[in-house]
Amino acid sequence: MKPIQKILIYTDGSALGNPGPGGYGIVMKTTDGHLTKTFSKGFKHTTNNRMELMAVIDALKKINQKEYPIEIYTDSKYVSDAINKAWLNKWEAQRFKKTKNSDLWKEFLKVSKDLNFAIHWVKGHNNHPENEQCDRLAVKAAKEQAIHIDKGYEQSQQKPDTLF
Repeated sequence: MKPIQKILIYTDGSALGNPGPGGYGIVMKTTDGHLTKTFSKGFKHTTNNRMELMAVIDALKKINQKEYPIEIYTDSKYVSDAINKAWLNKWEAQRFKKTKNSDLWKEFLKVSKDLNFAIHWVKGHNNHPENEQCDRLAVKAAKEQAIHIDKGYEQSQQKPDTLF
């Protein structure tokens, strides 16, 4: 039996209408080939970028054994570039002022802080098996009837009460 060398995470997000109903899909594998799991979740009203980022966050939350290196694959330039091009560091230094999806970026920082991970961009809809599987999971989740509320998105859309 080969030992686990890495945890592989593949993610995708979808929003039908953007904003609109949304969902994400996750495929998680170990490099020893003995463990593969899939996850998905749908939301009533959200955006594609939020679903892309939420997929990564949820996948990282599911990791119980934090000693293994993690390779994350996403077709989201928004997510991969924010991390790899250090946009996230800039946003954090500016205390997320005027940063979209700041609630999720703060959560990402919290869940990823003790993990050894790298994030890679893969071209979407390009016959990458796990990316295609994640896409199917995300779209199916977005179309489900019993879908969750993206509280962060809903709060960002609320207008303050004014008298005039």
